[in-house]
Amino acid sequence: MRKIDPRNFRRATRTTTKEINRQIVLNLVREYQPISRADLARRMGVARGIVTPLVNELIEAELLVEGATGASRRGRKPTLLHVRAHDRLAVAVDVRLSETQLMLSDFSGRPLATELLATPATPEELVDALAPRIRRLVDAHVPAGECQGVGMVVPGMVDRATGRVVNAPTLGWRNVDLRGALEEAVGIRVHIERDAVACALAQMWMGQGLIEGADSFAYVTISDGVGAGLVMGGHVVRGHRDAAGEFGHIPLSLEGPACLCGSRGCWEAYTSTTAVVARYLGRELATRESYAQVRESRLTVVDVIARARAGDAAAREALAVTGRYVGLGLAAIVNALNPARIVVGGDIAAGWDLIRPRVAEALAERTLTQGAAATPVIPEPHDPQTRLRGAAALVVAPVFAAPAVG
Repeated sequence: MRKIDPRNFRRATRTTTKEINRQIVLNLVREYQPISRADLARRMGVARGIVTPLVNELIEAELLVEGATGASRRGRKPTLLHVRAHDRLAVAVDVRLSETQLMLSDFSGRPLATELLATPATPEELVDALAPRIRRLVDAHVPAGECQGVGMVVPGMVDRATGRVVNAPTLGWRNVDLRGALEEAVGIRVHIERDAVACALAQMWMGQGLIEGADSFAYVTISDGVGAGLVMGGHVVRGHRDAAGEFGHIPLSLEGPACLCGSRGCWEAYTSTTAVVARYLGRELATRESYAQVRESRLTVVDVIARARAGDAAAREALAVTGRYVGLGLAAIVNALNPARIVVGGDIAAGWDLIRPRVAEALAERTLTQGAAATPVIPEPHDPQTRLRGAAALVVAPVFAAPAVG
């Protein structure tokens, strides 16, 4: 049960019930489209006369559209409903250490155009590089629809109230106003979020199906950095200062390798893409400069996985050790939050069959009950656009979210 905060609440009004039912209708159409008014009424367990005015309001608001007629055994053929998606557009931006991707998509997540650029060294240079590209993408597709906003994901903590990037260790950026600067440059509303949370939003809103129907899960991204997007009871867990989910910076050892956050022994320092390559090369991550030296090798986790499959003993050992560290960190998530399942994304997921035994072993070793040890851990199928869909979801999800009451 959720306690009503007497200092911060939204009062229910005479229209509250209609608002909630309207959002239910919108989400049912989104889930089961194409669908008739009669089928909507059956799914809601109400008379068709209750559904019809709600549908009409959503059509008038340009959120639903009528399509073809469906089959009928008798009487008039029903008109089928769809969510209006094809001409409502969103720009998605995924900022990573080495590269930044842009995607223009419609509200169903279907990509219309993509671009790629090397991530500039400073946030000011990034805004200068993004602004003309965003304007070009939008202008090229204006005949196809209207841009509803820009969604941007970054590898770091974000203050959602101000839109500032509070700390992005892999980028070396602190207290940066990316949202405000980009909004001013492009004249379009910008939404900004941490990468792991965006990936969780992609699972919830962009129709991936891996965890369809689940309202309690953790999405763990293991990439240049390591973090978790947490969903409990259908809500993203953000924490008091929007910093929840930074499991990548929980120490596995106080005397471990250096982390880009400035601490030592963080889970990220053992499992990030740079950590895996360093382990394979036999190098120590002792300073920030040592990270740059490992990246100069041009080797990737995908390369290490390929060499392991080809029989390279050093690559196999590097992945086995990495698997153990992955499992230790996942155990901390299970012990702290007990999610129904965990989805793991990032390059390491491509070698999941090679590390699964060590992950399961460490998970069983460090969790406290048999049930916790049995928490399903699901590698995400390789999909380079997960973070981009999450960025698009920042624009799309508010349209479908349940009204806040109380």
